[in-house]
Amino acid sequence: MNGAHDMGGMHGMGPIDTDPNDPLFHAEWERRAFAVTLALGFHGRWNIDTSRHARENRHPLDYLGSSYFELWFKAVEKLALDTGLMTADEVATGTPAALADTPPPNPERVAAILRKGVSAKLPDTVPPRFQVGARVLVREVTTPRHTRVPRYCRGRTGVIDRDHGVYVFPDTHAHGEGVKPQHCYSVRFTGQELWGDTAPARDAIYIDLWDDYLEPAP
Repeated sequence: MNGAHDMGGMHGMGPIDTDPNDPLFHAEWERRAFAVTLALGFHGRWNIDTSRHARENRHPLDYLGSSYFELWFKAVEKLALDTGLMTADEVATGTPAALADTPPPNPERVAAILRKGVSAKLPDTVPPRFQVGARVLVREVTTPRHTRVPRYCRGRTGVIDRDHGVYVFPDTHAHGEGVKPQHCYSVRFTGQELWGDTAPARDAIYIDLWDDYLEPAP
């Protein structure tokens, strides 16, 4: 979606803080917000792309006025309410009403998944639409739904640099419409193609893009 989260290439946001000593959590509540998000996610009521969309699909004032983990907490609260995992009364009172109706996930399975991690790569043998070296045009994707194609590269031409293989397509996965397996590529764009003639001529940007975002360049 064209939300406030899609800030790539925008001016006026100031420098990015890259402090290497910045802690992962700045307060105990942030640690708990992260833990609650993981714990509720293991109930299987939503997936990672649904969760991303819930964080991004917010009013710009709310999104830009919230810290990173505030967005995580607001998103998981909305997901829990939307899927019936919690009720509005439970949120308001902080008291669970029906623990028996939502049994906890198997702790051994949770621990195993956390140790191994989760990958969106699929074993499907879907043929690629493009080969390495092909020139491609990024489609003008304008949608209120979830999408992973950055706004700044839409309508721009690049070259397939590598094929990562077949992956879950986030645009359908986020909305419960299946994984729609397809190839995801690293597409190389020149800086001047994205930012204009004033960009350094040697600059290049690599963006991971799925089949459905691309078409052959004219």
